[in-house]
Amino acid sequence: MELSCNKQEASLCAQHCLNSLLQGPYFSAVDLATIAHQLDESERQTMAEGDLDSPEYLQFLQQPSGNMDDSGFFSVQVISKALKVWGLDLIPFSNSSVTTARQHPEKEGSYICNFKEHWLTIRKIGIQWFNLNSLLEGPEILSETYLGMFLTQLQGEGYSIFVIRGHLPACGAEDVLRLSPAIQSHRPRLLSDVRNQTNQGATVGGRFSQEDLQRALDESQHMSVPPTKEQDELQEAIRLSIQIAESAKDEAGTSSGGQYASQVDQDELRRKRQAYFEKQSNSSPTAAKTSSSNIEENTISYIQSNPQEAEDLEDAMLAEAIKLSMEKP
Repeated sequence: MELSCNKQEASLCAQHCLNSLLQGPYFSAVDLATIAHQLDESERQTMAEGDLDSPEYLQFLQQPSGNMDDSGFFSVQVISKALKVWGLDLIPFSNSSVTTARQHPEKEGSYICNFKEHWLTIRKIGIQWFNLNSLLEGPEILSETYLGMFLTQLQGEGYSIFVIRGHLPACGAEDVLRLSPAIQSHRPRLLSDVRNQTNQGATVGGRFSQEDLQRALDESQHMSVPPTKEQDELQEAIRLSIQIAESAKDEAGTSSGGQYASQVDQDELRRKRQAYFEKQSNSSPTAAKTSSSNIEENTISYIQSNPQEAEDLEDAMLAEAIKLSMEKP
């Protein structure tokens, strides 16, 4: 059983609203556009009954359609005529014929709401009410108590509310939800919020790329407060460690066993790393008992003998480098 809540595409919320109400792909944008054109033609014929040369008629011909636009919006007249195909009536919430709906909204079966160019459906399926707003990531369960409050809230936000009267087509979710009501641990989010959160967290939990590291290092060089000499040396040491890890990993994974010396100038690496570790040794002799040459050789040897762990080691180094490069001195 899948409860249909058509997701928003472009501005076709009227189409999504109708299909969510009927719980099936009953209307396409072309279907609604055809109805809109029929209404436009009917309005034109009515205007043509008067003077075809009148300013009113000529102005009417120059105006765009009031029943649809290029964005995919459809008027309430289009919605009403589409529902009549299914023998359903669209009645304004303020109409005297639906007084009971205002007093006991839970006694109705469904509602359609409109604000400017957006349409949404509220429908009872089984024994539960659902907000089938196409701007949400999924259906939202509404309790009978909250239903009246929700409709009042929509009215306060400027929505026009319509009661749907008539027999809706049968849907498979009805019987399932009667026997096993849905449970919702949290309210569905707006699709716009989901997309924003996805974009903001695109790199969380993912692999740090060399570009990420370089960008972080470049940004750190343009801080308003210049980094200290020790930080520069530490960043250089980390950069060299990453180069060693990448080169050793490439060598271990290359079938031809390419020469490591051709990829990295080991003498240059040793010279720079030696300068860094010697400084560390001078400032804290007990913290640098192992020479930079031994560290380098041990690192290369370990990665070559454990190629499957090279990727994890690289990630750890990259993460640490980004963290350190972004810290202010």
